[in-house]
Amino acid sequence: MRISSLAAAALSLSACMFASVNALAQDAQPSKAPAKNIVLVHGAWVDGSGWQPVYDILTKDGYHVSIVQEPLTSLEEDVAATKRVIDMQDGPTILVAHSYGGSVITEAGADPKVAGLVYVAAHAPAVGEDESDLGKQMPSYTSMQTGAIKKLDDGYTYLNPADFPKDFAADLPSKQAQFESHSQVFTAAKVFSTPIKVAAWTSKPSWGIVAASDKIINPDLERFYYQRAHSHTTELAGASHAVYESRPKEVAAVIEDAARHAQQ
Repeated sequence: MRISSLAAAALSLSACMFASVNALAQDAQPSKAPAKNIVLVHGAWVDGSGWQPVYDILTKDGYHVSIVQEPLTSLEEDVAATKRVIDMQDGPTILVAHSYGGSVITEAGADPKVAGLVYVAAHAPAVGEDESDLGKQMPSYTSMQTGAIKKLDDGYTYLNPADFPKDFAADLPSKQAQFESHSQVFTAAKVFSTPIKVAAWTSKPSWGIVAASDKIINPDLERFYYQRAHSHTTELAGASHAVYESRPKEVAAVIEDAARHAQQ
C-alpha cells in the first residue's frame, strides 16, 4: 500500500510538472501578429492615385502601404507588376484590389507573403474563368449601354468620358469625376477575357465590399463572387464603382479588419 501510494503521488506530481512545462512552452510560442503591410491594386481605366484617401487613413493608423501601378497591357504583366511590389514587403501582406484588379490579385495572391485578400467592388474569377464571360452572365448597367465602353483600333479600351461621371463615379464631386474621365489609362481589351490560372481565394481568407449602386460591375455579380469565396462581406448602400474614393473610411475599416484577422 505504501509503495502504491508513493507511486501514485509521484505520477500525480509528474503530471502536474508536465502540464506546467507545457503551459509555459505554449506561452512562449510567439502569437501571430497582425499583418502590417498593405498592397493596393487599382482597376481598369484608372491609376493608383485614386487610392490616396484610403492610403492616408491606413498610414495614419500605422500600416506600411504600397500601391501598384499596373501597365494595364495584359493580365500577365499586371500580375507581374503586383508581384514585384509583394516581393518588396518584409512580412505578411494584405493584398487589396478594386474592379479588374480583383482578377490580378486572384493570381498574384498565391504568393506566400499574402495573408489575406480584400476585394473592393472587384472581380474574383475561378480558375479557367474570365471576367468578360462572367459579366455577360450578369451584365452591368454600363455594359448594356451602346458606346459607353470605347475600343481603339489597337485593341485598347476606355470609358466614354460623357458616361464616366455617372457610371463610374456617381458619388464623387462632379469636378473630380470630370477630371478622372479625362485622365483615363487606356486598358487592353484582352485583360478582361484572359482566363485565370490560379485562384488564391480558394486557399486564402478573403474580404469583399459590394458597392450596391455599382454600374460598372453588377452588384449581384460581386455578391456571387464573395459568397462563392466565403468572403467576409460588407455591403455599402448607395456606393458607386468609385467606392474606394467616395467611402474611404469604410473601405479602410474592412482592410484593417483583414489585417487583424488574416493571421489568426
